Amino acid sequence: MRSEATSSPPPDDAATGRTPPGGPRRRIGRILAAAVAVGMLTATVAVSAASAADNPYQRGPDPTLASVAATRGPFATTQTTVPAGNGFNGGYLYYPTDTSLGTWGAVAIVPGYSALFANEEAWMGPWLASFGFVVLGIETNSRTDGAEPRGTQLLAALDYLTRSSPVRTRVDPNRLGVIGHSAGGAGALSAALRRPSLRSVVGLAPGAPGGGINLADDRVPTMFISGERDTTVTRSYLQGLYTTLPASTENAWVEITGNDHLSFTRSNPTEMRTLIPWLKIFLDNDTRYAQFLCPLADPSNISMYRNTCPLVPPGLPTPTPTTSSPGDPSSPPPSSPPPSTPPPSSPPPAGACAATYRTTSTWPGGFQGEVTVTAGNAAINGWTVRWTLAGGQSISQVWNGTLTTSGSSVSVRNVSYNGSLPAGGSATFGFLGSGTATSPVITCTSP
Repeated sequence: MRSEATSSPPPDDAATGRTPPGGPRRRIGRILAAAVAVGMLTATVAVSAASAADNPYQRGPDPTLASVAATRGPFATTQTTVPAGNGFNGGYLYYPTDTSLGTWGAVAIVPGYSALFANEEAWMGPWLASFGFVVLGIETNSRTDGAEPRGTQLLAALDYLTRSSPVRTRVDPNRLGVIGHSAGGAGALSAALRRPSLRSVVGLAPGAPGGGINLADDRVPTMFISGERDTTVTRSYLQGLYTTLPASTENAWVEITGNDHLSFTRSNPTEMRTLIPWLKIFLDNDTRYAQFLCPLADPSNISMYRNTCPLVPPGLPTPTPTTSSPGDPSSPPPSSPPPSTPPPSSPPPAGACAATYRTTSTWPGGFQGEVTVTAGNAAINGWTVRWTLAGGQSISQVWNGTLTTSGSSVSVRNVSYNGSLPAGGSATFGFLGSGTATSPVITCTSP
């Protein structure tokens, strides 16, 4: 639990009969300095109030990379235990002590198979609460409960939070999410499928014995966080699950370098510096945090990253892509498999396919590019895009395509999920380049 310390103000000089060092002149200087400070504080409060007025759910000061990575946020917290009943086996409740800012978004967290929240995920409770969330970590009715029962208990926990918990008046029933590890992660996905009104679902190495999970009907913004060295829930397993997500569902997948299946059961700063912005975006509609995920602001210790940037909370307009970046992102924002689009209103290209290029971001010494491939008058099964790099250019990473280079010659061919296009249909891939951005002449062939 985080606590705040307070101190008493110094005694007034007139009341004590003491004259401060420097005499009256110094006292006048102190008064003037205090007036300036009050003026600056008033201006800061006015700006913050205006910003908060645009989003009634915005909580806390403007975030920075350092603040997002901190182990505690700006809010003091407290916690209490929850007795068994209400559809789950009790648990632990963490929440901000501030009652002046209105209601908070909330998440329920469930552990993995045979595990206890108290042993494996309790470290997350005060951490998340200090960033402005109500957190309920639950114990399951049976430690051997499967994914479906764990999902049912997560939903019961959210109902308890909003209907009968001691903090029910502090929780916004329209800003709820679920988180789970392993079989609990599969349970969280199950809960999202059954309650599409949820604002977020996060699976920490989500998996269930025998698999069988399909997210084709998932309408809840979905995040996977996995471990590079996880031999229980492997990348190939999650790839199969990830590709079942609908293209219309906002999503992200973060794979943490060197982490195994149990890395999420102990304090994990890399996990939290990606999870907190995600929750801020989708539970609080706080787009101030999009800068940390689109593109990834700190790619250290992250071995893979996929997303549907820009990550936009439901109901908010999609922002216009920017053409500049404040710095050189070491990792691009690869997107999830893009769907084939309906035939465009303009005539399809005359050949088998055509490709168009645009620069989406630039920074000193680098740039990010995007290529759209469009099929001609007939459907195609496979495509390859080619172009020549300008002097000083190189490509370090490609997403939604397979890169081949030979000197300055570049070719990118489709991957398994975006090679088949209907007549006039299109697919996109992106890449991260070094050097100065140009507008290359590109060609497309099929197959």
